Amino acid sequence: MTSTTYRLENATPYSLLFQAFTNPARVQILQALRDNESMNVTEIGEETGLEQTSLSHNLRCLAFCGLVTAKREGKSRVYSLNKATVPPMLEIARNHVRRYASNLLSCDALER
Repeated sequence: MTSTTYRLENATPYSLLFQAFTNPARVQILQALRDNESMNVTEIGEETGLEQTSLSHNLRCLAFCGLVTAKREGKSRVYSLNKATVPPMLEIARNHVRRYASNLLSCDALER
């Protein structure tokens, strides 16, 4: 058996990345960007029903985590999904919930 040291500093980056997925607003944003090539904040707001203040904060978080990218087009910033990693992660999560965690909403150990 190989000895591996499980240290907090090794786990922290993973934990921080997964925290980006713990906020339902961020997941909505990722899903909207998955279904639309690229969108500005107004378009994302119209698609998700989220307010601009919340959107700006959550888009900053998603960009910092490398899950979305932003580029300036005129006066707007246009956001796109990191297509190399996010769609597969969303699909894995969807399949996992469907197959193994269908009663997840009744779990009282998780925050909602």
